[in-house]
Amino acid sequence: MKAVVMAGGAGSRLRPLTINRPKPMVPIVDKPVMAHILDLLKRHNITDVVVTLQYMADVIQADFGDGRSIGMNIQYSIEETPLGTAGSVKNAQEFLDETFLVISGDALTDFDLTEVIAQHQARQAMATITLYRVPNPLEYGVIVLDSSGRVQQFLEKPSWGEVISDTVNTGIYVLEPRVLDYFEPGVPFDFSKDLFPILLERSEPMYGYVAGGYWCDIGNLQEYMRANADRLEGRVQLEPPGRNIGGNIWCQDEVEIAPDAQLYGPIYLGYGVKIKGGVIIHGPTAIRDYTVVDNRAHIDRSIVWRNSYIGEGVELRGAVIGRQCSLKSKAIVFEGAVIGDGSIVGQGAVIHPNVKIWPEKEIEAGATVKTSLIWGSQGRRALFGRFGVTGQVNVDMTPEFATKLGAAFGASLPKGSAVTINRDPHRSPRMIKRAIISGLPSAGVNVLDLRSVPIPVARYYTRVSDAVGGVHVRLSPHDNRVVDIRFLDARGLPLSKSVERDIERVFFREDFRRVYLDEIGTIDYAPGVIERYSADFLAALDVPAIRAARLPIVVDYANAPASLVLPSLLSDLGCQVVALNATVDENKMSISEEEFDRSLHQLALISQAVQARLAVRLDVGGEKLFVVDDQGYIVPPITLLAATASLALQAEGGGTIAVPVNMPTIFEEIAAHYGGTVERTRVDLQAVMAAASKGKVIMAGDGSGNLIFPRLHPGADGLFALAKLLEFLVRQNVTLSQVIASLLPYHIAERRVSCPWEFKGTVMRLLNQQFKPPRSAQIDGTKIELSAKEWVLVLPDPDEPYFRVFAESDSAPQAADLADKYARIVEGLQH
Repeated sequence: MKAVVMAGGAGSRLRPLTINRPKPMVPIVDKPVMAHILDLLKRHNITDVVVTLQYMADVIQADFGDGRSIGMNIQYSIEETPLGTAGSVKNAQEFLDETFLVISGDALTDFDLTEVIAQHQARQAMATITLYRVPNPLEYGVIVLDSSGRVQQFLEKPSWGEVISDTVNTGIYVLEPRVLDYFEPGVPFDFSKDLFPILLERSEPMYGYVAGGYWCDIGNLQEYMRANADRLEGRVQLEPPGRNIGGNIWCQDEVEIAPDAQLYGPIYLGYGVKIKGGVIIHGPTAIRDYTVVDNRAHIDRSIVWRNSYIGEGVELRGAVIGRQCSLKSKAIVFEGAVIGDGSIVGQGAVIHPNVKIWPEKEIEAGATVKTSLIWGSQGRRALFGRFGVTGQVNVDMTPEFATKLGAAFGASLPKGSAVTINRDPHRSPRMIKRAIISGLPSAGVNVLDLRSVPIPVARYYTRVSDAVGGVHVRLSPHDNRVVDIRFLDARGLPLSKSVERDIERVFFREDFRRVYLDEIGTIDYAPGVIERYSADFLAALDVPAIRAARLPIVVDYANAPASLVLPSLLSDLGCQVVALNATVDENKMSISEEEFDRSLHQLALISQAVQARLAVRLDVGGEKLFVVDDQGYIVPPITLLAATASLALQAEGGGTIAVPVNMPTIFEEIAAHYGGTVERTRVDLQAVMAAASKGKVIMAGDGSGNLIFPRLHPGADGLFALAKLLEFLVRQNVTLSQVIASLLPYHIAERRVSCPWEFKGTVMRLLNQQFKPPRSAQIDGTKIELSAKEWVLVLPDPDEPYFRVFAESDSAPQAADLADKYARIVEGLQH
């Protein structure tokens, strides 16, 4: 059988290690990772190999040649431009006239390939996908099998809410040649995204084989370090890296070790390595050929490539040192730092954790390096979370970081385009906003500064202007030490996950676009921001009806920028307003939960005292609306959403409302009463807003105070939601308390269950195996329908190590019991 080894990867997340070599040539202990793959193929009697190449193809060809020196026959297929995984194999179709195996040249594994092939042949499959169970399936393609092993469903790089298994695609396939006839040559095509879904749709025999053994996709520096450690500690079954001289120390020939050196395995010492007097080395450590470790150096859990010099008294702690580097005496390199090929670190210099030094750089003697040279690097798993890019001010979220983030966002946009930017009034967002502004023009992007306006105003202006995106910088309402940076697309909505990944890719590659002098972007204040919003705000309402009612209302502006916009709008609507906290105070942008609760109860008391028709508090961003009804009752956010949906459906004579999948079934009952429909979304405001933007939705909300009326714009807007609520009440001649009284009762409970990250995927797989919910009904997490009005939703949190368990039943005690029961189940599945 032939094998196709895919070796075209550039390995951008492994930079600076991959600047001078393609990813398959990065060494794992004693040899390049691709050499380990070729060894594995030979062990399973596969010696006829086609290697697909693209990035730095000549490096791989020069190293392996025609394969005769290693007892193999190697042919090469070179892509001029990247064609994707399936496209690259299609490019080599002339070599493939019988069943063949596809394997990645940049992952480390010891899978039993003979058994994979035997399973493929026994099932007479067209495609067999080798699968592996991993703790964190988010960065992989998740695959679901039926009881016979046949593929049922694909999820490519899912969010935590979409994870239904921890069984992922390893990129090792056994295929019949005719699978390549399903698509044309020369076009980018992917196995998991494009080809396999076609085979699934056409019911071709496609099976999965869950492999035992070891597999590591060397996608980033942390995984690279892990793969080296696992190789040294024997977790992956490969040929011994040399001769064992005792103490779990492996050596090649001509190694010199001083008698007083202290070596604690596992350690690998390559050909000609010299370990001088007083040296201390703790494993897992790999030191490659011809490297010299001088007197009293201390190396702990590190990797040193060939021809390097580690000077007297140098300390390495969890670091990677590239080829032909020179570290002068008493230099210190800390955890996670990487020194690129040919670099010189001067005497006594200190390289801080997670710093990356690009090749051929020289660090002066005594220097302390806290940021990467020449480009930056952040020790983050991912940039984007639930609230955008988030970090502690002047710790994670520094001006340098924000400038690079602005440049990365700019690099994802066309040169000459415009981006809006605004902030809340606090000084921390002001600092970070200015840093972002300095990064955007460097990529040739023009900046429209909105200054400080509510988030809905910024969303709307971004949508109706010529801007292709926007940025909002705020102090986190949950923690005044933290700043959130939220990015918008041209519609004023949150960026899609794919665009976020594009920005992350630019940021982590540190591949910023730097334009020439005459292309540097401009920075201007945006004209008529509040005026444009206000005019369209009023045009979307029945102003005469609201004016005629002269409604008495109480509005708590939360000392936020909404007080710069809403008062004049309410004046135009003829409302009699009692205003609270109507001056902007930067120190009120983040308050405690206790202070917020006190403000709501104070609002309720004032509302009763002045006999208001309605009382509301806006959140500091102007997105959320918290309401007290005409009876002085603080309306729960889900009840507010249900009452508003009822009013909207009655006003429109039906239509579609959009709510998340964790909301109670009362919404279907309300919609059915008015001849409307409900669209369920993921439990995420971004998903709710995306549903609202499709055109058929008349109203949407997430059950936490965010209300959306797409007639103005599909973003959460507390200002417009207040006005629309007033319009509904006036035109339908009802009070909010009457609407709430007409709603059917609902009972919902929520629990949180702690769960380490590494067990989340396992819990989701076992839940789906145990309860077998219909996949067609799975929108987010795993929803188990028990009866018409009784269900449970188990949802992994995307940012924190816990699950959320939602339950609805016929009574509050039953809902609580149901939530408790499934919380215990989730706890039990972790063990």
